[in-house]
Amino acid sequence: MAHARSSGFSSLSALAAALAVAATPALAQDKPAAAPAPAAPAAAAAAPAKDAAAANKSAWVKLCEKTPLVKKGEDGKEVKEEKNICLTHHERLDGNSGMVLVSAAIREVEGQDKKHIMVMVPLGMALPPGLRAAVYTKDQWAKIAKNEKVDDKELKPVDLKYSLCHASGCTAEIDADAGIIDQMKAGGGIMIVAMNAAAQPIGFPVPLDGFTDAFAGKPIDNAEYKKARGQLMAQIRDRQKAAIEKFKAEQLKKLPTDGPGAPPTTTGSAPAKPAEKN
Repeated sequence: MAHARSSGFSSLSALAAALAVAATPALAQDKPAAAPAPAAPAAAAAAPAKDAAAANKSAWVKLCEKTPLVKKGEDGKEVKEEKNICLTHHERLDGNSGMVLVSAAIREVEGQDKKHIMVMVPLGMALPPGLRAAVYTKDQWAKIAKNEKVDDKELKPVDLKYSLCHASGCTAEIDADAGIIDQMKAGGGIMIVAMNAAAQPIGFPVPLDGFTDAFAGKPIDNAEYKKARGQLMAQIRDRQKAAIEKFKAEQLKKLPTDGPGAPPTTTGSAPAKPAEKN
């Protein structure tokens, strides 16, 4: 990755070692996150960087789909054609809410040599600073997992500008040359840093375990992936429902048992009949 600097971001290595993950650990397929879902992701308390190791069970997958594209022909008229677009994709979900905490992907378009890195973080981040990302070697990633500092001079961070925001989050992207892809194939993880609305840096670790095989391999079946993800979201909804029921039960236990406002109580005996008048 080409070296880049921008004001507003502190040292990447210091941030990764001392601050790192918002709303961690990650959801690994169908395993719940250890921490409750934050009400506002941007304001979530940061967890130690060593928790980034929990994300290593998350998977990279390749998804491909035929997509209609419009381009201008030699005569200047628009021509529609279908192109196969592939994403070698990784996402981390909050196990309690199903919210995407971070996602990263390499996008490839059929017939085009140029590839792109796409990164999505939750809503609530400051847009002008954009994102900063750096690929860590396996040794460097192991140091981060142990809460050890990595020398900034060993990193080659890049700056990404946001290109799109939607209900799930904000996406930033940058061209991915062969050098970046090679770093990712040999790397241990990517540290992505965003600035929240309070001008505080928030770190999002993306492990690279499984990236090389997914990138070089065949795409998985879209229908199977959709089915598995649907099952996962159903499990998360069940978990949410159980948490709500548990909360209600705990609140009922706190209600007074006598005095004004107390819920009515019943006994096993029948109510006494009023005395008859002579």
